[in-house]
Amino acid sequence: MTESRTFTAQDPIRVFLLDDHEVVRRGLSDLLDTEPDISVVGDAGNAEHALVRAPAVRPHVAVLDVRLPDGDGITVCRELRSQMPELAVLMLTSFDDEDALLDAIMAGASGYVLKQIKGSDLVSAVRTVASGQSMLDPATTARLMRSLRTEPVQAPAEAPALAGLSPREREILALIGDGLTNREIGKRLYLSEKTVKNHISRLLAKLGVQRRVQAAVLATHLERSEPTGERPAR
Repeated sequence: MTESRTFTAQDPIRVFLLDDHEVVRRGLSDLLDTEPDISVVGDAGNAEHALVRAPAVRPHVAVLDVRLPDGDGITVCRELRSQMPELAVLMLTSFDDEDALLDAIMAGASGYVLKQIKGSDLVSAVRTVASGQSMLDPATTARLMRSLRTEPVQAPAEAPALAGLSPREREILALIGDGLTNREIGKRLYLSEKTVKNHISRLLAKLGVQRRVQAAVLATHLERSEPTGERPAR
């Protein structure tokens, strides 16, 4: 998992912007550049230009529009993170789209926010993902998790890796899926917070994902694939 990092005016968060509307890009750039600890280092209006320009400027955070004229921001997210694994991606969209949210999570995005977000909240979101944390719209994420538990959906390709988890790791994964923090999981299972963190690092590696929210998605498939009574007691 990405370690937390602090940025300053001397060492600012380097941000790359991708949106097909020039006015939106300029607005985002003006908004973010006024912050002393944030610097917009590049932008693009389509997927092709983003895939060329972003790696050249080595951003810490990429703010990507989901819908583009020559593709989509989720594919750009996946390709950029394959080149820059430490890159934090914040998906920005006009649409409250559960399918796009799931795709963004599995592509490794750190956050997913709607364009209706307040400017101050977007600045906070950039800082949050730059520090190594996830920033997903809570209401949208909660609704997605509910729908995954109740609707027939195709499990992600990573789901077979669930079989390689130890019983303790499966317990912890189920609790991640319930939205519990490391501290809360530790209290539930009588483990230290450090021990929980170590278990989570190992289970993320086994699942081939880097973020807790990706594991939470897989946890919903674990829950639904097991016969009644096999899931760890709450």
